Amino acid sequence: MPSQRGTLAGLWARTAGLPKGPWLFSRLFSRFVPYSGTIGATVRVLEPGRCVAELPDRRQIRNHLDSIHAVALVNLGELTSGLAMTMLLPDAIRGIVTHLEAEYLKKARGQLVAESKVVLPLLGAEPVDHQIETVIRDAAGDMVCRVRTMWRLSPR
Repeated sequence: MPSQRGTLAGLWARTAGLPKGPWLFSRLFSRFVPYSGTIGATVRVLEPGRCVAELPDRRQIRNHLDSIHAVALVNLGELTSGLAMTMLLPDAIRGIVTHLEAEYLKKARGQLVAESKVVLPLLGAEPVDHQIETVIRDAAGDMVCRVRTMWRLSPR
């Protein structure tokens, strides 16, 4: 049975180079993780330790302030950190989110881009908590949100 990393890497390798490949990958991924698919993000870059995803501004994810809902931003941050982390983790290690926090810096409107970069800590026999920061920017390049995801990494 292939690992999560192997499954993701294989799916990305088969789809990313196709016309609309990143869109196709993102839709297929949402079948594995249905809740993450609810926001309609598209993965643009996926490599070990790094993920970039775009989120189009749509009425379905807006709030009463006519901006993208706070929970959609957190979902985007967790999705991006999770993909970056999963692509880097050794098969013998699993990760689970234990804490999420977000800092909202500006109303989020228009096309958004989220980026997560992961550098693994030293992993051993004991669980390790490791925080990943995802930065979400608008089309002007302004940071609209910073999502911090705490991952507990432990042997399977």
